Amino acid sequence: MRKLILIVLFCIGLNTSAQTGNQVKELFLKIKKDAKIDRNDTAVYDIMDEFYQKNLQAENDEMTPETIQRIEKLASNPDTKNLHILLLFLMYQQHISRTSMVGKAPDTEFQTEAMTLLENESREIYGKVPAIIYVYKAEALDGAKKKEEAKTVLDQGLKEYPDSVPLKVYRYLNTKDEVLRNDLVKNHPNHWMVQQFGIK
Repeated sequence: MRKLILIVLFCIGLNTSAQTGNQVKELFLKIKKDAKIDRNDTAVYDIMDEFYQKNLQAENDEMTPETIQRIEKLASNPDTKNLHILLLFLMYQQHISRTSMVGKAPDTEFQTEAMTLLENESREIYGKVPAIIYVYKAEALDGAKKKEEAKTVLDQGLKEYPDSVPLKVYRYLNTKDEVLRNDLVKNHPNHWMVQQFGIK
């Protein structure tokens, strides 16, 4: 999956270099100034949801060339409504991919700030937050050793998305809740995250 995400980013030619939490906020606000905001246009929300469904919720990575083309088309079109949300999402993916490629840990301050911006902006424009934002924000907080904040995010996410396997996995890893473990083992034993974290 990581290689596929890198291919998407290189195809789009996204070349932004926000490296800290403050820099990402400044860059996001600059991008937002030029964005065409439309609360009724859900194309960006839908593509983030599709990305989540095919990469995180699915048992195996099911990213298709069609999804990549849709992301590429939306990201490269300056007339895309709410483009600032998609560009920040892709900047986040780029940061994670680049640090992973060179064997470095991602910058948790950058991750947390990017996800907070995406969470707030999605809620303001769409009235809801995509499941993937809860997943990524929980990862960022957990990486920053902010276990209680991560738990709060996971709880919020599971209220909105009670069937989210990634949120259940992270909630289980955070709390060791036996009910969650039993659910994951019984209902999602072949999910890639359940297997990756050795949940049995």
